[in-house]
Amino acid sequence: MFQDPHLRGAIAVALGAIAGALGRYYVTLGCTYWFGSSVYGTLLVNLAGAWVMGFFTTLMALRVLHLPQEVILLVSTGFLGSLTTFSTYTLDTMNLAGVYTLRLSLLYWLGTAVCGVISLYGGIFTARLLQ
Repeated sequence: MFQDPHLRGAIAVALGAIAGALGRYYVTLGCTYWFGSSVYGTLLVNLAGAWVMGFFTTLMALRVLHLPQEVILLVSTGFLGSLTTFSTYTLDTMNLAGVYTLRLSLLYWLGTAVCGVISLYGGIFTARLLQ
């Protein structure tokens, strides 16, 4: 059953996601308690997650770390992806700059932020229509 690499990968992502989601939850609770707002928790996990993503993926790219694919998935896609999608967003932005052009990278970076806010307001507007 666990010989299938796709199943092992999915299990690794799921286990990392549990830890990342709980980490985000507890950091947000702690920051709300200490600073009176969850915004600081979001900021903290986003910045820390982006730093860890950069550090971890660079160690992998430089072949400083030699880890099984399941561990890579657990940490990057599972844990960091669940802790904060911001870390993946920043990594994708940098990858676009390296593989394609800085212009495309900037378009993705700005477009995601702007369209994300527009989508949020679209969801709010749609939900209010249902009242």
